[in-house]
Amino acid sequence: MTTFADLGLSDDILKAIQDVGYTSPTPVQEKAIPYVLQGRDLLACAQTGTGKTAGFVLPMLEILGAGRARARMPRSLILEPTRELAAQVAENFEIYGKYHKLSMARLTGGEMMDEQIRALDRGVDVLIATPGRMIDLFERGKILLNDIKIFVIDEADRMLDMGFIPDIDRIAGLLPPLKQTLFFSATMPPEIRKLADRFLSNPKTVTVAPPATTSANVTQKFVTLPQNNDWLKREALRMLLKQEGVKNAFIFCNRKKDVALLHKSLVKHGFNAGALHGDMEQSERTATLDKFRRDEIALLVCSDVAARGLDIDAVSHVFNFDVPFHADDYVHRIGRTGRAGLTGTAYTLVTPDDAKCVAAIETLIKKTIDRETIPDLPTVDESTTRHRHRRDDGRRGGRGDGRGPRQGGSRDSNRRHDGNKANVTDRRHETAPHPAPANNAAPARTREEPAAGNDRFDNDLPAFLRRPPAALK
Repeated sequence: MTTFADLGLSDDILKAIQDVGYTSPTPVQEKAIPYVLQGRDLLACAQTGTGKTAGFVLPMLEILGAGRARARMPRSLILEPTRELAAQVAENFEIYGKYHKLSMARLTGGEMMDEQIRALDRGVDVLIATPGRMIDLFERGKILLNDIKIFVIDEADRMLDMGFIPDIDRIAGLLPPLKQTLFFSATMPPEIRKLADRFLSNPKTVTVAPPATTSANVTQKFVTLPQNNDWLKREALRMLLKQEGVKNAFIFCNRKKDVALLHKSLVKHGFNAGALHGDMEQSERTATLDKFRRDEIALLVCSDVAARGLDIDAVSHVFNFDVPFHADDYVHRIGRTGRAGLTGTAYTLVTPDDAKCVAAIETLIKKTIDRETIPDLPTVDESTTRHRHRRDDGRRGGRGDGRGPRQGGSRDSNRRHDGNKANVTDRRHETAPHPAPANNAAPARTREEPAAGNDRFDNDLPAFLRRPPAALK
């Protein structure tokens, strides 16, 4: 069996690996590390949870161990699509580089730019950045890129999905031509292959699993529901959480607004849940993830911002509250469980409206996923559903949008009021008729019957607009 010592790593790195408790490399690490140490460009494809990050962090520590960074001139650059992934890579450098004196900086949005500039001024060996903040600081003249020795594009397929490729093209054009480029991706569609051809020079290719395959350690189940109804889905999720004995779990929604609604519903029903999505402040996102890692939060309701790169061990379950729009995202979502040799379970709530997305997932992973139903799941008619939907969302009133009842009450109440008015009118007309006028005299006027002519409208006007009495004309 291959060990880390067989890969040519230094004693300081081996000691740090031993402190973590790892004894043997994963397949992607075993194949990738020797090529990186040789200075070759690399194209690596491996499914999520297989140790890709350490596959480039460990040899980078070895290569950068000799040398010294200069102010505003980093020696290596790692591009990540999200702040969470950047933080994950930075954590790996801290763990495995504990016996080295390499400096590191993280350039991501949502954080103080002044602190990042001060770190660059001191000089950094390893620069971890998201494309947007990277370009921003370069345009401000706060960073120089002509001393980059190693360039890493991590989660390349995610970069493609998020529209970062033009930014990466621009950043790559700012780098020196003589550099080592490492290209890592969880999937390898044709678009990624073409992208790699533009950035890599005579690369070595490492593939440890077929593209877009799911881990054998994850048990996958589709829970079929009779209709696409938010209340019904929330009820099904609550029943699964109770009957499965969930230790901790990621719960994925397609939309950020649904993350907030589902989180509020779970908390209302007594579940220990937190929320994570892209519109949250970075400090709040970091605090929420730390609580989940420390088991202070058992359920993390999240968008696809948490689908990649969050290396949290011993997650027992993943629940897809929504079937993902893109089949690749399904692979990344369920990859949050069954990591580091452990087993996990992934449930996906499926409605009749999800047929196309379900077919795309099974075509991608080349596997038919078992279907299950929930026998005791209640069936609700449309009116009950609307009522419970408003109740779960914490809304009151008849609009269903949180703005209270309609002006004038509900349709039924208006109908009741109309009936009352009708009754009053009927009773009024049932009173005794006016006596017939004598000698052709004009009948006496009453409040209900104003004088003839335009004066009959005066009673409906404010006092200051009424016609003056005839005596004053």
